[in-house]
Amino acid sequence: MRERDIEEYLRKQVKDAGGIAYKWTSPGNAGVPDRIVILPFNRVHFVELKAPDKKPTPLQLVQHRKLDTLGCRVWVIDSKDDVDAFLQEVRE
Repeated sequence: MRERDIEEYLRKQVKDAGGIAYKWTSPGNAGVPDRIVILPFNRVHFVELKAPDKKPTPLQLVQHRKLDTLGCRVWVIDSKDDVDAFLQEVRE
């Protein structure tokens, strides 16, 4: 399975949950997470998508730590099962 397939699945599942999964690009800030997921009731999450068994790059980890310092969690997702688990956890 490709990262693109997992990303497409995430977008569909988020939409079905009543949310939006914006693609995030930030000029001058390479390595930011792939998606900003916004769910009803002001729930905002950052998602880094990877192909199965791939890990974030060192630059991506720097950006994840910056967000973590601000109290924001970055979810690293590399499967459809991870998408389902993410949505189950953040909707509780």
